[in-house]
Amino acid sequence: IGYVRVTHFQDKTDHDLQAFLKKMQHRLVPFKGLVLDLRNDPGGLLEQAVRVSDEFLTTGLIVYTEGRNRNQSMRFYARAGQEGKVATVPMGVLINEGSASASEIVAGALKDQKRALIVGTKSFGKGSVQTIIPLEDGSALRLTTALYFTPSGVTINEKGVNPDVVVEDKPLATDKSLQKLRDEILSQHMRAEGLTDKPWNQPITPEELDKDPQLKRAVELLRKWPPKNLAQQP
Repeated sequence: IGYVRVTHFQDKTDHDLQAFLKKMQHRLVPFKGLVLDLRNDPGGLLEQAVRVSDEFLTTGLIVYTEGRNRNQSMRFYARAGQEGKVATVPMGVLINEGSASASEIVAGALKDQKRALIVGTKSFGKGSVQTIIPLEDGSALRLTTALYFTPSGVTINEKGVNPDVVVEDKPLATDKSLQKLRDEILSQHMRAEGLTDKPWNQPITPEELDKDPQLKRAVELLRKWPPKNLAQQP
């Protein structure tokens, strides 16, 4: 089972993700499952959210916007026929209250298209397009001009994405959680290699899984794929 974490959505996120997925596919034979970790990802570029979603979909709507004006209403679809997609491997997507904006678009698309199980807690709920209008006195007006909607027609803004399987994060006794440790290492790699995102590419030990109940639950679900009686699972 592969694991990849996206910390934010910037201009090279899709390229970094594609490169990592190719390496993972060569290393893991057969490739039995994938966990996409979007926890505490504050978002970023809409275009990158669409491209990341497209890596796991072959067809269907990803996200759409409805705005005050007709030209602010847009629809984004998955592209068929693209090589290298991971479109059939069972997936789990991790989210929490720190997952916002672009990460919510990805989670919402993969959930509504029945492509992945969403595990964790409800996301932040940032799904608006805002325009900054400068004023004569030097201040500015921030005007919401459009809202993002998942493929099923549910707005992300102020509602967030609800997980399929709710798993609360377990507080750790130490001040160094698994997530913080990985964030520090991630930051070091980014400074050294100049990458926008550096997915984690080291094996996760059973001891680490025990410290991360959300990730552990996602792995358990993928090992027992397809899950049964999902609505009854804690």
